Amino acid sequence: MTDRLVIIPTYNEKENIRQIIKAVGDLPLAFDILIVDDGSPDGTGEIVKDLQKKHAGLHLLERKVKDGLGRAYIAGFKWALERNYLYICEMDADFSHTPADLVRLYQACADGKGDLAVGSRYVKDGKVVNWTRDRIIWSRGGSIYTRMVTWMPVKDPTAGFVCYKRQVLEAIRLDHLELNGYAFQIEMKYKAYRLGFKIVEVPITFKDRELGETKFNGSIISEAVWGVLKLRFKKIKKNLA
Repeated sequence: MTDRLVIIPTYNEKENIRQIIKAVGDLPLAFDILIVDDGSPDGTGEIVKDLQKKHAGLHLLERKVKDGLGRAYIAGFKWALERNYLYICEMDADFSHTPADLVRLYQACADGKGDLAVGSRYVKDGKVVNWTRDRIIWSRGGSIYTRMVTWMPVKDPTAGFVCYKRQVLEAIRLDHLELNGYAFQIEMKYKAYRLGFKIVEVPITFKDRELGETKFNGSIISEAVWGVLKLRFKKIKKNLA
């Protein structure tokens, strides 16, 4: 067991799960892995169970229902805190996040540059690959919109490739988080920012998935738009109370 954990939520990722576990396991710096599987009907969880026979640092948290990305991560965060990990990372299973970048995110926290490190597409040297024009517009526009509404100085607030020091997750009241889709990523960063933690952005290249089906859809956009307003309104209301 190391003091570093990467949480990977899955739902129907049988095409990617073996390769992503191998890629993390082959890194020059050891990371334990927690797969949080939401009852994938394609057998993703069974593949992980088979791989556990060969990987001592591979763990599986099975959830019976698929009730959102945020709930999956909250379950994973609680699991990690109960086991005293010092650095808890999150990443996608579909190789849109390059596993080698985990080391850079971890080092940004371990070296004291930040309390959480965000793998950012929208800082200098960050970029996206194989995205449609519409998705680029929605993503960049959403990031600008979030910064304008929340005043949070993070250029990629929707990013899902993050390393947290455990102190950040201990300070955030996980059971009180309200957003559940990709907007969950915004809420986590906003809560950390409001609590005074230092956020650093590390440039990454984000590549669209090659295998499996994307989870990006219109409901994700809707939740982000209204969720950001809700976060900001709650702060204003609290200050006026």
